[in-house]
Amino acid sequence: MKKVMALGLIAATAIALTGCTDSDASAPSDQAGGDLRQVRVAALPITETAALWGGIKAGIFAERGLKVEVLPAQGGAQAIPALMNGDIDFAIGQPFGPFRADLQNLGVVIIGNYASSYAQGDDINAVVASAKSGIKRPADLAGKRVSVNSLGAAGDVTIMAAVEKDGGDPSTIKFVEVAFPDTPAQLEAGNIDAAWVPEPFVTQLRSRGDTFVVAPYQAVVPGLTTLTTITTKERTEKDAKLVEDFSAAMKKTLEWAQDPANETAVRQAIKDNLQMPPAVADSVKLPAFGWDVDRTSLQTLAELAQKYKVLNQQPNLDRLVQQK
Repeated sequence: MKKVMALGLIAATAIALTGCTDSDASAPSDQAGGDLRQVRVAALPITETAALWGGIKAGIFAERGLKVEVLPAQGGAQAIPALMNGDIDFAIGQPFGPFRADLQNLGVVIIGNYASSYAQGDDINAVVASAKSGIKRPADLAGKRVSVNSLGAAGDVTIMAAVEKDGGDPSTIKFVEVAFPDTPAQLEAGNIDAAWVPEPFVTQLRSRGDTFVVAPYQAVVPGLTTLTTITTKERTEKDAKLVEDFSAAMKKTLEWAQDPANETAVRQAIKDNLQMPPAVADSVKLPAFGWDVDRTSLQTLAELAQKYKVLNQQPNLDRLVQQK
């Protein structure tokens, strides 16, 4: 069985379309008979994708006549060219990929949600500051070097909003693009003052004495949409049955993944597909999985992106969101 390098591939810059799929993930379930239609889906090689891997292994897609191959991509933006030329059928990624595609009128549509952050309690990512930086609260990030894994996306947008909300000047933040696995060393070396990271890095940094500053998603847009499912407008019109079947399977998969009774299977999917220590796979914070698109969350994120000049204008959500 091939496993995706969980940390190295997060920093990849382009979609890989061959040879990177877990063998269990692409195999049809014994529960389903007959011919299955091959479907190619680009998704980030991260823990959140465990819902998709697990749903495939559970036979949920085979029930709808689909044999799904999961291909690793850095994000929605990188997957869009492959989506447009037909190399893949669907993609799962952060909202800024489809946002920018809509502003270019590329005919990309959001057909469903995939994952969201938490409105309360421990969230799925946070800004953690070096213990030597003196940073204690969001406003202290003004004028500091703060890393994100990808510039011009939800990380820096929500950090700027959190800093302004706390009375700081977001325009003075010096954002630096650093892959998540590199942040502990960069903080230790003093090359950055704070880092925006998901688990398991939040726990890793705090356990060595670095300072939790803020969970920016939760501070600004509680329950923020973090991953959406996209395809092309053309595919929804010319291959409506495929989109219908895939959407139904995705909805059932995300409900399955969100059910506490299936948590062990979801975490096993992490172990099967990512090179991650078993103890980390068993404890890493998973997002809130769900298929229903939260337009209000997307609208707020788009407004913030325009406010902080990450986007020149807001996408047309009436055109972009096409969930049946």
